[in-house]
Amino acid sequence: MLRRGFSPAAAPTGCVDFDSMARAVYPSPAIGAPAGWIDLPFEVDATSHGYRLDRFLALRIRRLSRTRVQSIIAAGHVRRSGGPASSLRAASRVLAGQTVIISRPAPVEPPVPFTANVLYHDADLLVLDKPAGLPVHPSARYHRNTLTALLREVFGPNHGWDMAHRLDRETSGVIVFGRRGGSATALKRAFARRQVTKHYLAIVHGTIDVSMRVEVPIGAAIGSRVRIKMGPRPTCDGGLPALTDIEPLCGGDFRGAPVTLVRARPYTGRQHQIRVHLDHIGHPVIGDKLYGIDESAFLEVYDHGRLMGDLEAELGLARQALHAHVLALPHPADGRPMRFTAPWPAALAALVELPTQLPEEALPLDPPAPSSTRSVRREPRP
Repeated sequence: MLRRGFSPAAAPTGCVDFDSMARAVYPSPAIGAPAGWIDLPFEVDATSHGYRLDRFLALRIRRLSRTRVQSIIAAGHVRRSGGPASSLRAASRVLAGQTVIISRPAPVEPPVPFTANVLYHDADLLVLDKPAGLPVHPSARYHRNTLTALLREVFGPNHGWDMAHRLDRETSGVIVFGRRGGSATALKRAFARRQVTKHYLAIVHGTIDVSMRVEVPIGAAIGSRVRIKMGPRPTCDGGLPALTDIEPLCGGDFRGAPVTLVRARPYTGRQHQIRVHLDHIGHPVIGDKLYGIDESAFLEVYDHGRLMGDLEAELGLARQALHAHVLALPHPADGRPMRFTAPWPAALAALVELPTQLPEEALPLDPPAPSSTRSVRREPRP
């Protein structure tokens, strides 16, 4: 067990306990922000060069409408790093390499788990087992209680570890970091080139008794009032290709109804891909607060003040039953194959035990579909 002073020189496996860090990541207001406020930085990448400021921020913060972004700019709460807010207008152009900063009142943040298992680390690679409930990045509800903020506290403000990919807040499991400006670039390139194998475990509603391939493009959910919600969307209407293999492992029972433990292998990395594809085939993830239920339940919590605990009690699980179980990739420094496994969480094992022997996991990208495999391949209707 390591507390606060976690060091890369320590043993390659272990645990970082963040309990003593709760609400102490930023003991004083962020530089440039008034007392009781926090700063949210957004770096302008090459693809956003020349965008209007309001368009850039609306794209980066999808939960905010462009009108809301314009009102925040007009109120003087947006500035460039090192510059005054008064010089910025909604029509100001952003340039690649700049950092745009929004100042906002510090939120009252819900509690989160503060313990992360260290699966592996060396000079170029850090691999953690993220617990469910811990956000990886700041959002509307979380700023201090995030994985990135906690790493900053553990390693120092200039620790240099960059996240190579993301996990949803309620998804547990393997998450990988590389060195900023070095191995992180190689890791992100490996993800982009599909040189990374990912296997997730999920407990879903209903019975699945045959393996299947789901090849349905994903984009912003059509007709949804939730800005972050994704869904099947034709490529001609902005959807992106998405491919997931689904394999049933065993069955179980949840609240008197059948459930299935499945292994999901995504070949693409779309937002909420596994959750969307499982919901699309009629088997949403247990505990999912956005997919497989009426979205009004989600909006009642986030927009109308309903207690999150009430929704969790209604769903029967405080987290979504999705776990990033295995991740295999070439080491960013020398290319040797690496494989990391995050143990099946106890909260999910209480619902369905993970079989001792799992079926063979190595599947090529485009294997011929065996007779026992059903394929879901279609373009959603616009």
